[in-house]
Amino acid sequence: MSLIASARIARIGLWAAACLVFVSAGALAQATTGASISGVVSDTSGAVLPGVTVEAASPALIERVRTAVTNEQGQYRIVELKPGTYTITYTLTGFATVKRDGLELPPNFTATVNIELKVGALEETVLVSGQSPLVDTQNVSRQTVLPKTLLDTVPTAKNLLSFYALTPAAVTPTKDVADQSEEQDQRDV
Repeated sequence: MSLIASARIARIGLWAAACLVFVSAGALAQATTGASISGVVSDTSGAVLPGVTVEAASPALIERVRTAVTNEQGQYRIVELKPGTYTITYTLTGFATVKRDGLELPPNFTATVNIELKVGALEETVLVSGQSPLVDTQNVSRQTVLPKTLLDTVPTAKNLLSFYALTPAAVTPTKDVADQSEEQDQRDV
């Protein structure tokens, strides 16, 4: 094999490896922002209802509707949802359909929505309106979104470590030069 052919094969291999890295990084970035909706569906007596169809609809979804079915404990979970506003519909034969509008899902948030279905006619629909859950009871992480206008106007070094100072109770990693051990510097702003 000639030197030119070897160089060409090496360039193609490097190009393929670079594409694989970029595609993997993009897929990983998309997977880390997924929100989810979970909960329990029961009837008015408190008995759980297996087999309830739960549909999450939003313009944020490519497929527009994501569906799940409650298990034998009446639990459901719809995962990897894009951040946005959702309408959740609960249907089961012999029960009134319940629709929950305006559920706002931020990134990396698990909304717990427990629903009670009433026995009713098939054509009856109950519309539930209300605020989105303010507390994610299933994840213990805390997020702070700093608006771009704040980042542009506050005089900082414009790097990640300087933005920690803008975040209340942020923990910044520091390294002690004397003993080379990791410590945590907690800022209370």
